[in-house]
Amino acid sequence: MGVKQKTTSLKRKGSDLSQGYVQLNVLNRKDVADAELPRFTDRLAELGHQPFRPTEIEIFQLNIGKLCNQTCAHCHVDAGPDRKEENMGREDLELCLEVIAATPSITTVDITGGAPEMNPHFRWFVEECTQLGKQVIDRCNLTIIMANPKYRDLPEFLARHRVNVVSSLPYFSKGRTDGQRGDGVFEDSIQALQLLNAVGYGNPETGLKLDLVFNPSGAYLPGKQETLQAEFKRQLDRKYGIVFNDLYAITNLPVSRFLDYLLESGNYTEYMQKLVDAYNPATVEGLMCRNTISVSWDGYLYDCDFNQMLDLKVSARGKHLRDFDAEALRDRSIVMNQHCYGCTAGAGSSCGGTVTA
Repeated sequence: MGVKQKTTSLKRKGSDLSQGYVQLNVLNRKDVADAELPRFTDRLAELGHQPFRPTEIEIFQLNIGKLCNQTCAHCHVDAGPDRKEENMGREDLELCLEVIAATPSITTVDITGGAPEMNPHFRWFVEECTQLGKQVIDRCNLTIIMANPKYRDLPEFLARHRVNVVSSLPYFSKGRTDGQRGDGVFEDSIQALQLLNAVGYGNPETGLKLDLVFNPSGAYLPGKQETLQAEFKRQLDRKYGIVFNDLYAITNLPVSRFLDYLLESGNYTEYMQKLVDAYNPATVEGLMCRNTISVSWDGYLYDCDFNQMLDLKVSARGKHLRDFDAEALRDRSIVMNQHCYGCTAGAGSSCGGTVTA
């Protein structure tokens, strides 16, 4: 069974199955707890490296809900159309605004999902964040713009509030894109990119930033980010007249659906060994867990969105928005596990792409 067939057939039915995936991901299953692979924390100690420590919180990353119009093969959030109950409500969003307003070091609000635009409070929240003077990032899957007429004006809304748009596009061809994200996704993504370009996104003169995200489709590390970016720019411009700013190459971490694929295909140990062998200490300074706090749809706090999917909450007092303590968070130790090999392999990986030159 291929990646797409396996992952698009998954159905989530309540918290029991979700909790099962949490347990699997924190290595409580025999087929994942492979004794041949060194624990990430042991590897750090062996090399004389210290546990990761945070800097100031600069990025407030918020998973506003797991509801999505797509079911993508690589999705570490396990989002989909059946996750309707896991959407952040107005009360917790108001708590987010209180925290953002009270924490001067936060300069960026990074809104993700699911398809974050499907949360009924999305536009109100964007407006409130921009009124606070914060830069807003919308991690838009592109196809949501084409999914329903009520989303067709999203490019104009995002441009009006000068939101940075970050969008996943697995490749500049239909076959590879649809293979990873579903039939028809490529054509809808191209149309959405053209609509974003039409309102000024990707144009250096407007300052409206449009970035793309590349994830490998199999059990291997991404190629060099600069090379991929140049090729994406050339092909999308030549074929479709599309322009964008930057391309982020992000390593697939062994979490949720990608972990399913690794286990089903028998690639788990080999892939993890690649990550172990590619560990690069030069990535540590730029890791997203150091200057980011990740907030789940139900208001809990995590060091990164991967820890969020594994239910590895911050190691500090105040693990929920209602008990947010910026000082305690600055003094915490970052919670680490085997998936941390993914962010520290090769040129490193973060929500903003590679972290070393």
